[in-house]
Amino acid sequence: MKFVDSAKITVVSGAGGRGCVSFRREKFIPRGGPNGGDGGRGGDIIIVTDHRKRTLYHLRHKSHFQAKNGAPGQGSNKTGRDGDDLVIEVPQGTLVIDDETGATIKDLIREDRFILISGGRGGRGNARFKTSTNRAPRMAQPGEPGQTLKIRLELKLLADVGIIGFPNAGKSTLISVISSARPKIGEYPFTTLHPNLGVVYPPRLDPFVVADIPGLIEGAHAGAGLGHQFLRHIERTRILVHLIDTATLEPEHPLEGYRAINREISRYSEALAQKLQIVVLNKLDLPEATRGAERFEAARGAPKALRISAATGEGVSALINRISQELTRLDES
Repeated sequence: MKFVDSAKITVVSGAGGRGCVSFRREKFIPRGGPNGGDGGRGGDIIIVTDHRKRTLYHLRHKSHFQAKNGAPGQGSNKTGRDGDDLVIEVPQGTLVIDDETGATIKDLIREDRFILISGGRGGRGNARFKTSTNRAPRMAQPGEPGQTLKIRLELKLLADVGIIGFPNAGKSTLISVISSARPKIGEYPFTTLHPNLGVVYPPRLDPFVVADIPGLIEGAHAGAGLGHQFLRHIERTRILVHLIDTATLEPEHPLEGYRAINREISRYSEALAQKLQIVVLNKLDLPEATRGAERFEAARGAPKALRISAATGEGVSALINRISQELTRLDES
């Protein structure tokens, strides 16, 4: 299934049914009086999270959603039937945003169900207007109209760990090795065009969810490439694994790529820049990568890093253990 992480839709709640003008007409009962019933309430628009959904794909080809209108009232004081509510299911982690103002209406981090817009009230029938001085009212109210709202839905993945790095750093290979996720892998940039989720089950430790975030490029904070779409997915992660392709590092400036990614993250969100990063030097199965790793570690200001080869599995167990330890530490803090 294609990954779709945003959708724009228009929602319309149901209109209330009109009230009824009616009089009791029975044999031997003269002047039976008004008995027009009220109109039914219009249906609400309800947003509900569904753990079975992983994307907003089901909203891609439908942009207009309308709840049912309430039925009109009837004689004999019969209230019209309420309009059916319309329920829109979205994945957990979806932001509901007013498309006109940009204001966040709801952040659906966990299981949730809320009324986005309410249906119109039904109009009152003429039985409601009977008084001591007006015993035969010939008026009833129309139902209230429904509300219309244009919203934008944005999905932010809920993962414990986000794997970041430049295109072709080996993120897809790593997630395929440590989890059951099977992303498309190719020998060219931008193999991954959408995030992939996988669950890692360390021996004797709690499992955790990891997200392979597609390759960032310079200017991503300003929307270059698919920058905003990619960066939003690491906002909710607890730990970042910064994967570096040591086979392609510049000999004179081995930290430049590492610093470039962090500049993009900082410019997008300072809070994101404060997240714990585990720096990982990848592709140690290649001869030139070993020399690149040595240059990286020897460079002034270089962070501590783990060495791995996602292709051969070398060092991967140590990385999983480190991630588990850091997640445990965050749970206890």
